[in-house]
Amino acid sequence: MGKRSAIHSQSNPKLPPEEPTPQPENPSSSSKIPTPPRKIRKLSSKNNNSQQPEPEPQPQVPNSEDSSITKPSDPTPSEAPNTLLPITSVNPLTLDGEIDLALNHLRSSDPLLTSLIDSYRRPSFESDPSPPFLSLTKSILYQQLAPNAAKAIYKRFVSLCGSESEVVPDTVLALDAAELRKLGISGRKATYLHDLANKYKDGVLSDSSILEMDDESLVTKLTLVKGIGVWSVHMFMIFSLHKPDVLPVGDLGVRKGVQRLYGLKELPLPLQMEEICEKWKPYRSVGSWYMWRLMEAKGVVDSA
Repeated sequence: MGKRSAIHSQSNPKLPPEEPTPQPENPSSSSKIPTPPRKIRKLSSKNNNSQQPEPEPQPQVPNSEDSSITKPSDPTPSEAPNTLLPITSVNPLTLDGEIDLALNHLRSSDPLLTSLIDSYRRPSFESDPSPPFLSLTKSILYQQLAPNAAKAIYKRFVSLCGSESEVVPDTVLALDAAELRKLGISGRKATYLHDLANKYKDGVLSDSSILEMDDESLVTKLTLVKGIGVWSVHMFMIFSLHKPDVLPVGDLGVRKGVQRLYGLKELPLPLQMEEICEKWKPYRSVGSWYMWRLMEAKGVVDSA
């Protein structure tokens, strides 16, 4: 029992420091503890005198607060990527200075491209005032045709519509397959043109929505049209919308260019293309342009 009381007497001194601050309401507890009160007085004297020194333990509290501050500061680093988002290049390649930014980035990110940039003419992406519907119509008409034949058919098609400004969904829907066939347009392509016009008429697509879509949405939405595949969308994005970061992984010329540039034994597959050309971001359209130039010089692809 004596041991227990001694234990209680030693455990209670830890409790009184809370009691002295309110008031010495328990003299009985202090009377039961003859010696510990000295400790209590020392603690209380430190507490009383060091209410200003208690900032010494308080640094531990600010440390915890500092850790909490680092939590809100974490968003600031996370905002840093957001500040870098403009580098993912939303600007079209026709914007003044954008080609310079692209070339500087490609030089620094891929030394193998430096020799190509020095060897070939500067990329040019002419501003195309054509509305998306006209550009997509032209894309369908040009499919799988030699350039000169495609130009001739397109010219006859525009003449039948009246003018390029009159190549609109209602006009295209008014032309039946027989009329289009007289122009040299196959029945299958006539179906593609009518499907595109119907997508516009039904509200699935519109010129304004196409101009506002991100790259992924463009691929998803435009491939809903019969006769328009991923490759056609990529070409439309690069040469009509002048998107800066398009990698046409299905284009033979670009694949062969990557194969030759990196000394690969086989043509790279789409996933390999994504991995190899990751360093070109956010200007993979310009990197692809140089792959065409490289293979054009080798006689593999026609001049674009």
